[in-house]
Amino acid sequence: MNAMLSELTVALNAFANACASIVLAPVPLLPEWVSATVIAAVSGMLMLLMFKYTSRQAALKRVRQDINANLLALSLFRDCVSVSLRCQARVLLAAGRLLLLSFVPVCVMCVPTCLLLSQLALWYQARPLHAAEEAVVTVHVRTEPGRVMPDVLLAPGSAVELSAGPVCVPAEQFICWRIRAVQSGHKQLTFISGGREFEKQLAVGEGLMRVSPRRPSWNWADMARNPGERAFPPDSVVQAIDVAYPERDSWTAGTRTWIWYWFAASMVFGCLLRPVFKVNL
Repeated sequence: MNAMLSELTVALNAFANACASIVLAPVPLLPEWVSATVIAAVSGMLMLLMFKYTSRQAALKRVRQDINANLLALSLFRDCVSVSLRCQARVLLAAGRLLLLSFVPVCVMCVPTCLLLSQLALWYQARPLHAAEEAVVTVHVRTEPGRVMPDVLLAPGSAVELSAGPVCVPAEQFICWRIRAVQSGHKQLTFISGGREFEKQLAVGEGLMRVSPRRPSWNWADMARNPGERAFPPDSVVQAIDVAYPERDSWTAGTRTWIWYWFAASMVFGCLLRPVFKVNL
């Protein structure tokens, strides 16, 4: 099952990366709050349209009318206990019907929304290293039971300087280095083990850059969270590589706030556009 889900995730990530390379190309050219707001607005509009064309709009409209009618009856006959109880029960039943009618469109929207959020995380979840800034790089390895942990070397290059390491932690099966960024741009870190080379992207610069904190293992959940780089095959000595990028500090596009801003802003734009597209929710 994991193998099938992993292959499916690889295909979905390839499609999402290709689309994002075109759709999100203007992101580094705009201020953070502008790009985050525009993306949220477009997301809200697309989710609204997706809901409209995957839901039973006529049935949703009838349920809404039933709820409004029973709420009106509650206000008119609030002194009559029996009528009030019947109206309240009908409102609760109608709310349950709304949930059932919304189940299919919500399921349809789930996959594209997750793919979008994983792509946005590459831009807003972390900021790139600045020149001369240090970071910890961690290589996770696969060790057979009863065997010695494999040697992994960080190949020298002009992109970074080695500050400390390697530090091996056999119990956790990982090796760490502390590196210092030298050149700006998207660079490659190269690791060597058993005569084979393993690469990891490194983002160095100012402003908004596409940052991939982890090259994932062959696990569908890990690949879904980290779509920026190709996953290591299941038989690879190196299973995953992490770069500890700094957090991004911003109210609209910060590490701890971007997803909440996206959610809130997309809902606001969706509600504002609902009368325009005549969508029953």
